[in-house]
Amino acid sequence: MCAKKGVTVTETQTLAFAGARGDRLAGRLDLPDGKPRAVVLVAHCFSGGNTGPAAAQLARSFNELSMAVLSLDFARPPHADEKSAIVDDLAIAATQLRSTIAAPSILVGHSLGGAAVLAIADQVPEARAVATIATTAGAAGLGQIDAQAQRQHIATLHRALLVIHSPGDEVVSLDNARVIFDAARHPKSFISLDGADHGLTRPADASYAASVIAAWAARYLPAPQRQDNGTSPAGPAGHDVVVVTESDARPYGQRITAGGHQLVADEPAAIGGADSGPTPYDLLLAGLGACTAITVRMYADRKGWPLRQTTVRLRHQRIHAKDCADCETRTGQMDQIERELQFEGELTDSQRARLLDIAERCPVHRTLHSEVLVSTAETGPAS
Repeated sequence: MCAKKGVTVTETQTLAFAGARGDRLAGRLDLPDGKPRAVVLVAHCFSGGNTGPAAAQLARSFNELSMAVLSLDFARPPHADEKSAIVDDLAIAATQLRSTIAAPSILVGHSLGGAAVLAIADQVPEARAVATIATTAGAAGLGQIDAQAQRQHIATLHRALLVIHSPGDEVVSLDNARVIFDAARHPKSFISLDGADHGLTRPADASYAASVIAAWAARYLPAPQRQDNGTSPAGPAGHDVVVVTESDARPYGQRITAGGHQLVADEPAAIGGADSGPTPYDLLLAGLGACTAITVRMYADRKGWPLRQTTVRLRHQRIHAKDCADCETRTGQMDQIERELQFEGELTDSQRARLLDIAERCPVHRTLHSEVLVSTAETGPAS
């Protein structure tokens, strides 16, 4: 199996093993092209399972960052005497991964699966980060583990934690996310999935959650390895390709991979999009704004000026060329970007004026003002 540059190729296998009660468990193992950078263990409980949109999107997002994903599904809600087996089965799955590929570095749990990964985290010392989706704070669904013990697990997690929950979750209320978040110690993060249902059945919601989790988790892993076994450089050579592929947020949603980071793009609902991410022009403005702030920061730090914070606000619109007195274009319409900068700190008037001048020298700003050659070619399907 091979891939052309910029194309992600994955392989799906079934990993079968004996569960805690002697039953046969089968997990969906999604492998990236080449040696995995890390392994992710995902527990799905009664919310579409490992064949639902959430599982598929998680696997894809992690695969694009060169991570292998084992999605373990509990096909039906367990009886009372079987509930503790969920935790035992996950621990067995982690052991199975450890002996076949590598121990999981990331643990992700959806619904009751989230409570289960919180409960087993201390049994997976290699795990660096844990993410929960629509997870109950109590442990009533986990048999022998009571609520107090579960909160102790959370408080002593000793790993980065990401809590994702929808305010409108009709199965597990948002209060559960608050309890989990409050019980955990830093580093911890919370993401609100506005408008999503408990099972993330809307592709746009599943895609957004997956991209956020993958991008968040990647920062807690060692830098990826190059084919020559060297560490990928931090400079431009490691970030020279941006890959854009269509997402499941139809009809216009896009997934963007840039230097190991994940973004999304879409069009607003008003023009038929799913509004799963910023528009392409939003991303253009974001690039200009980020470059502007970075350029200003570098200059201020080099000068030793007391700049505490820079805020850049941008707006794009189309205007009539005749309304621009200083523009060479005199007919038709043209693009206009309005950029406002706010500097915080004890700066003199001359320093503020100089920083405004430096903002004009941002490389992205210069690119927008220069002649740009965009060459387009078809590379063909992956082989």
